[in-house]
Amino acid sequence: MAKQKSETWEWLKAIVIAVLLAGGIRYFIFAPIVVDGQSMMPTLHDRDRMIVNKLSYKIGEPHRFDIIVFHAEEGKDYIKRVIGLPGDRIEYKDDTLYVNGKPYKEPYLDQYKKQVIDGPLTEPFTLEDIPGGQATVPKGYLFVMGDNRRFSKDSRHIGFIPMEKVVGKTNIVYWPLSDARIIK
Repeated sequence: MAKQKSETWEWLKAIVIAVLLAGGIRYFIFAPIVVDGQSMMPTLHDRDRMIVNKLSYKIGEPHRFDIIVFHAEEGKDYIKRVIGLPGDRIEYKDDTLYVNGKPYKEPYLDQYKKQVIDGPLTEPFTLEDIPGGQATVPKGYLFVMGDNRRFSKDSRHIGFIPMEKVVGKTNIVYWPLSDARIIK
């Protein structure tokens, strides 16, 4: 009887520890997220399931073109691509991204640019044109855009994203299995 109690107690401890570890990992390190909508097409598809690395920006800095998850004002999380970092001057003209006056290639947009026949994929703008606009991305903020430029609610509409609202970086699609991949 004592042996059975001991074995039950050991199993119970193991289960509690496993649940605490899983909860801790999910809350502090990695979390799943579901893509909701078409704003990141063709890179991400509606209902793709991804892993968010919550530690990425606690131990490092965001980089241009990272795909991030952040808390939006509407009480939901958005997935967008980092276009502007603090201090950057961002401008779009002739369907080309200019950062601090230098043109940048965006190969993840090539597929959509080929399909567009009625004007540019990305309408011209400068940072002064957006809500809360100013000449450069403020310190502690990011400028983000969805890859589906014509159908994305992003910094052009909601303004700069404070770093404290950023949940983390995401680049692993794990579901559906047929589309599982690492996004560069």
